[in-house]
Amino acid sequence: MLYYIFRFLEQFDIPGAHMWHYISFRALLALILSLLISAWFGERFIKFMKRRNISETQRDASIDPFGVQKKGVPTMGGIIIMVSILVPILLFGRMRNIYLILMIVTTVWLGFLGFLDDYIKIFKKNKEGLKGKYKIVGQLSIGLIVGLVLWASPDAKIHESVKAEAGSEHATILKSEPVKSLKTTLPFIKNHNLDYSEVMGFMGEHKTAAGWVLFVIMTILVVTAVSNGANLNDGMDGMCAGNSAIIGVALGIFAYVSSHIEYAAYLDIMYIPGSQELVVFICAFIGAMAGFLWYNAYPAQIFMGDTGSLMTGGIIGVCAIIIHKELMLPILCGIFFVESLSVMVQTGYFKYRKRKGERVRIFRAAPIHDNFRKLDSQLDPTSRYILKGWPQRQFHESKITVRFWITTIILAALTIITLKIR
Repeated sequence: MLYYIFRFLEQFDIPGAHMWHYISFRALLALILSLLISAWFGERFIKFMKRRNISETQRDASIDPFGVQKKGVPTMGGIIIMVSILVPILLFGRMRNIYLILMIVTTVWLGFLGFLDDYIKIFKKNKEGLKGKYKIVGQLSIGLIVGLVLWASPDAKIHESVKAEAGSEHATILKSEPVKSLKTTLPFIKNHNLDYSEVMGFMGEHKTAAGWVLFVIMTILVVTAVSNGANLNDGMDGMCAGNSAIIGVALGIFAYVSSHIEYAAYLDIMYIPGSQELVVFICAFIGAMAGFLWYNAYPAQIFMGDTGSLMTGGIIGVCAIIIHKELMLPILCGIFFVESLSVMVQTGYFKYRKRKGERVRIFRAAPIHDNFRKLDSQLDPTSRYILKGWPQRQFHESKITVRFWITTIILAALTIITLKIR
């Protein structure tokens, strides 16, 4: 909104109105405002939830092994994150941008889906929350919407080849015609683009249409996988919020260089006009996460809940899809991937051995972060644990969280340098 107001005022030579053209200016304003909103609104939201004794029933019985009582801590903190993202975007974003519209729809859609899950847990006293099949349908739906919009929208185009040629005084940037593209970036590969239509080459003259179908399927898988991974990662104070903020920084860098023709030429990556608005959105996302951490850091005054975790993962997945970097997510979101994998391995192996009449688990607990804090006294005495001796001692929750943050920083740095390592 403010963007268009100052664009109008610029014609009257209002001092400073031209600043709203600069992405860096609007992005930093979005970051600062989202941080302030999450800090200010967060305090009031926590007081509101405490007055009404609204807390997640699943955590009521959970006592920190080091003595911190989790009972009575409010949940649904994702509402704080959602408000802190949407307000700056509505003020500072270019609302006609198709990519920004998709990010807003994703935020509201998955935030509402998570809200339903939290609502059922809290007010309906059902610890299972929203049935898994409905949750999956909601995630599949937003993935389908995003994939189809990027397929059909005339504004979702890229320049596949951007080349810099050295001139006498400065570099000359040559770009191809804007096209609808099925290419995505591959890490560590010299010819680093994968074309979905080429993957479907066996379809002959229908390979382009089949490639778009594959792209939509990939979008659905990415959004579902990352949102579930973030949901599983949200099991310790500050864990998901800190990891997501770090991932957001990496995505913001990718969005910026993809939207800047000179940087895209230098790095030999796809130039995506319009993706600069994602930088504004991601900065609001980072600010919201940082402000939320003010209250969510150990010991947490509020939990993110599914309202926040599903929304957070969806935002990361859709942003990566838009800038054609979805195949880098296994590295960038390595923590989310390992969390999901640990649950699948633990559950699958336990069911396999149970059919043979044995109760055997691999880890002391899953997701994997719980494996590092589970005490022997909290284990099921009727089960055998293959990795019961790993780790040899248990760690404080805050230490586990910070070490996971450090791991995500390393993974984010590795993901960024893949642009040069080919």
